[in-house]
Amino acid sequence: MTSHADLLNSLKIDRNAVPPASSRKGLWIGVAVAAAVAVIAGGAFVLRGGKVMDVQVTEATAIGTGGSANASVLDATGYVVARRMATVSAKVTGKVLEIMIEEGQHVEAGQVLARLDPVDANAQRTLSAAQLSAAQSQSASVQAQLKQAEADAVRLSSLVKQQLVSRAQFDQAIAARDALRAQLVTSQRNAQVARDGLQIADNGVDNTIVRAPFAGVVIAKAAQPGEIVSPLSAGGGFTRTGIGTIVDMASLEVEVEVGESYIGRVQPGMATETVLNAYQDWKIPGKVIAIIPAADRGKATVKVRVALDAKNDPRIVPDMGARVSFLEAAKPAQAQAKPGVLVPASAIVQRDNQDVAFVIRGEKAERRTLKLGRTLGDDREVLSGIAGGEQVVQSPPDNLSDGTKVRIAQE
Repeated sequence: MTSHADLLNSLKIDRNAVPPASSRKGLWIGVAVAAAVAVIAGGAFVLRGGKVMDVQVTEATAIGTGGSANASVLDATGYVVARRMATVSAKVTGKVLEIMIEEGQHVEAGQVLARLDPVDANAQRTLSAAQLSAAQSQSASVQAQLKQAEADAVRLSSLVKQQLVSRAQFDQAIAARDALRAQLVTSQRNAQVARDGLQIADNGVDNTIVRAPFAGVVIAKAAQPGEIVSPLSAGGGFTRTGIGTIVDMASLEVEVEVGESYIGRVQPGMATETVLNAYQDWKIPGKVIAIIPAADRGKATVKVRVALDAKNDPRIVPDMGARVSFLEAAKPAQAQAKPGVLVPASAIVQRDNQDVAFVIRGEKAERRTLKLGRTLGDDREVLSGIAGGEQVVQSPPDNLSDGTKVRIAQE
């Protein structure tokens, strides 16, 4: 039986013993795995298209315009004004009985806006009608008397020839007839005067009705039922001078003030472009109506009237602030400058005796043949080959070619 001492001795490590020979099988297996990984990575690299080149890019800046827009030769500020705007009032003084308008309401020419109390006007009309009736009755009475007088004059004329009546009686009959004829003319004229008075009274009644002088939009309501209105201003502030204010929206235009030193640039009929302060992105075309032939001595300005092509648009209202650009005459198509772009001169290289640049298209570089223009500092004008906003490779290396995969380097 093994003793405890022998068991302990078996656990000791002999440091002088020669180690056994190791097997190289594991080493060859590792080499084989590494080679396989390298082959797979190489195949993937080939499938990806080769090496990816890091490049720095810049954006081509568009210059010039190829459109037909005209350049502004002068800008001025002003306000939208209405050529037809009226504060409507009654022709007579009276108490408002009824108001039929509200702000923002569209009205037509002749439409009833308000009514005044017609009591006094109706009383005057009744009186004029009675006077006309009395004048007509008097005229009828005189006409009947004249008929009798003419018959008497004819009868006495026959009797005086037969010497049955005296000549004096005949003369009296003739005088009475002529007097009645004069009275008839007077009564007829009185009847006409009464008739004219009745017509004036009718106008007085009609004057209690306030109508719109033209079609437009109500922008202010100035009176209420029960208030006294008058065409004349009254002291104390208790009498209204108007019923409301109407604006003809078809007559809207812009009035601007141009400095005296620049008025020579403005001509009647000149094209304009107006931008309202309320709608900065809305450019309204128009033209110059007239240059008012008077200058403001204090401001050294001249007023210019500008028409708007969209004056019936409901967004345009009186007293809006506006900025007007006066445009130069359109140039012929052949005289207009062609659009171009600016790129750094370092982005343009010579390849096959041609000026070329490389534009980023997706993940690849695309070679473009250029037509160059002016040199502007460190930039070159490119007339064709590159569009504004495209990304161009800066200082393209010699080994960069069309279709090379690129990656934009971070600065």
